[in-house]
Amino acid sequence: MKIFKFIVSKIFLRKTILGIGMILLLCMANYITFTAARSILSTFQGYQETKYINQEGVYIANLDPDSHMDMNIIGENGSQAVYDYLNNNFNYAFYTDGFIVSVPNIDDMEISLGYMNEEYYKLNQFELSQGTDLDFDYQFGEEIPVLIGKGLSKTYPVGSTIKIEESVLGRSITLKVQGVLKQNVYHANYYALNSKTYYNFSILFPVNEAFINHANIDLQLNGLMDVIILQTSKEEIADLSEVIKDNLGLTFNFFSQKENYDYFNEYYLHTLKIISITTFILLIVITCLSIWNVLVSVRLMLKDFTINLLVGLSYSKLKKIFYGYFGILSFINLTVIFIVTAFNRYGCWLRKDATFATYGLFGLIGMDWLALLLVVASDIIIGVIVVESMLWKTKKIPISLGVLQ
Repeated sequence: MKIFKFIVSKIFLRKTILGIGMILLLCMANYITFTAARSILSTFQGYQETKYINQEGVYIANLDPDSHMDMNIIGENGSQAVYDYLNNNFNYAFYTDGFIVSVPNIDDMEISLGYMNEEYYKLNQFELSQGTDLDFDYQFGEEIPVLIGKGLSKTYPVGSTIKIEESVLGRSITLKVQGVLKQNVYHANYYALNSKTYYNFSILFPVNEAFINHANIDLQLNGLMDVIILQTSKEEIADLSEVIKDNLGLTFNFFSQKENYDYFNEYYLHTLKIISITTFILLIVITCLSIWNVLVSVRLMLKDFTINLLVGLSYSKLKKIFYGYFGILSFINLTVIFIVTAFNRYGCWLRKDATFATYGLFGLIGMDWLALLLVVASDIIIGVIVVESMLWKTKKIPISLGVLQ
């Protein structure tokens, strides 16, 4: 332990600014690696979650950014005409979310509502922890069967009812809990695959034709924004665009998911390149600073260093000390990253943010732990490069100089 303290205090921490700088640089490299790894894992999950629409003849609607929406011009007759055309000519998957309501629950969270038709439900294949699949053949005016997130399951078990003021219908309705989603079930964004909305505090409505016909224009328009047209062609899509233009005065583009992937990759891969280059530069800087710091400190403490070598300090023991020191640094940095990540996750609960609240071990979800493991692997690589480089340069210092002194 004395030798360890001597090496750390007289070599690594002899120059305080360099010692602190090394810790900060390693922390920066670790955090960038963690962020990149988690983003890549989240993107992979996004690809997996959206692969069901990445097929021939499937197109996703997207409001043209140059198309101005004037609610004074758009009327319910126009939106109803669009849905009549959809119902008569296409199979389509309808989904929209973002509506927030206050429903009593033990976590005092505001609840996010999501609306989907049967085609979307079949495509997405929601995983349930309890209950049965949704029934879309209910009659309007009856109890509506719904799925709820894990966060609501203690307050509202399967079979219980929930009464809410439904804004899109403009009336009070009664919901019956049909099933409970598995924890951390999510919905990935079609255009930003690493972005997710979690359903832990959501209520998912089954939407049928009668429901859409009775819903207000807000739901109908929001549903059109990401509507998925199935088993169609570019010519039929062009006709649909014209129908929307004529009835709503809006320009809609329809892209395949492959085109959405290409759009995402265009900026995402560029970002990953920047992150990779930054991490590589940091690695070089860390290695160079470490070697320079050790060489300068050893030369300044050459007599003491030589005496320690003569009385029992071997290069193999020195290697263990070097690895031990970098192991401690890595552990400290990993602890900091863990605390920051756990606090960010917990912050969603403090803010009552229903769309991002998640469950996990010590607050971290699966991809967080995988990203931390990748950081550990990167630290091992960095440690091996730095320590072996320092030992190689240290062995080149003539110990006889220390003896002569």
